[in-house]
Amino acid sequence: MALADTVQGILDRGVADGDVVGAVATIVGPDGEICSGAAGTRGADSDVAMTNDTVCWIASMTKALTGTAAMQLVEQGKLSLDGPAAETLPLLDELDVLTGFDGDGNPVTRARNGDITLRQLLTHTAGMGYDIWSAELGQYQEATGTPGITECQKSTLSIPLLFDPGERWMYGTGIDYAGQMVETVSGMSLGEYFAQNVTGPLGMSDTAFRISDDMRSRISAMHARMEDGSLVEMPFEIPQDPEMEMGGGGLYSTIDDYCRFLTMMLNGGSLGGRQIVSADTHQQMVSNAMGDLRVTMLHTAIPPYSNDAEFFPGLEKSWGLTFQINEEPAPTGRPAGGLMWAGLANSFFWIDLQNQVAGCYISQVVPFADARSYGLYEEIESATYDSL
Repeated sequence: MALADTVQGILDRGVADGDVVGAVATIVGPDGEICSGAAGTRGADSDVAMTNDTVCWIASMTKALTGTAAMQLVEQGKLSLDGPAAETLPLLDELDVLTGFDGDGNPVTRARNGDITLRQLLTHTAGMGYDIWSAELGQYQEATGTPGITECQKSTLSIPLLFDPGERWMYGTGIDYAGQMVETVSGMSLGEYFAQNVTGPLGMSDTAFRISDDMRSRISAMHARMEDGSLVEMPFEIPQDPEMEMGGGGLYSTIDDYCRFLTMMLNGGSLGGRQIVSADTHQQMVSNAMGDLRVTMLHTAIPPYSNDAEFFPGLEKSWGLTFQINEEPAPTGRPAGGLMWAGLANSFFWIDLQNQVAGCYISQVVPFADARSYGLYEEIESATYDSL
């Protein structure tokens, strides 16, 4: 069976079985689309079909674009990868390490050891976390009235660290600070910078922090998985007049748009004659940038928004700038050195430079690491390698 038929069949079955309300998937090579599929509708309460131009919240798939922007500025000598990042963003010097809470529930902190670098921000080794996977950060936010990161307020960036910079890996808000560094040195908002230097040159006209009227006419609803396994629509939207454009997770996009970014990565940093990053910068981005540190399981602190999460448990995984790298072959058939990451609403992508193939799958479901939606993605990746 042709890969296109296999992918479509996986998506159709997923919708029929209630794994997703709607989902899209696309496989690309260096010359663009190999095949794509779409199934279901844009909402549990909608009869409008899910299509490749359906606009979705891509959440942490935003990070790879922010990392690309930051690395453009490193390439230009405007940002330092390993110098003190506080020289660009002074608020980083104000961050202490959270050690616990006193008898009245007030946070207790200590001075941070060492400077924070852009490399650490991009590899999730700077000490930041997310309340979704850290009960301590959730308790801090509640005790201090600090908003969560998806509220897009700059006060969230004052939350203390969970450990000293460079000590270990913990998935968190580091790339939001990187986004603020991009804004500082460029003099633009992050969205403006993307439009001029990343999404614009790549032809990603449906990718933005702010949902245009045209994008809104094609938007998918968000869905929550109920205890009985069913999916219901839930109200959710990233603030549309934000104080801070969230470099770690604020973008809306389509699968067609995102696959233009993946194709650029397959082509060593260029697409259609537009050089987004140099070959040397591209090589830095796709290589282990965290040394001997390794990715570990994320244990949920807010079950409605995430399950415990780790891709390919038992495999060694490092981090590039800004992708997870499987240091060993994955069970899907992806070789060692493959790149991947995901978005909170169960969207996933991978990039395989060795075989010159990449893929993306997007659904709009929480909690993250939903076994049923992720299972469809993993089937599609496996089917792609079976077809090679």
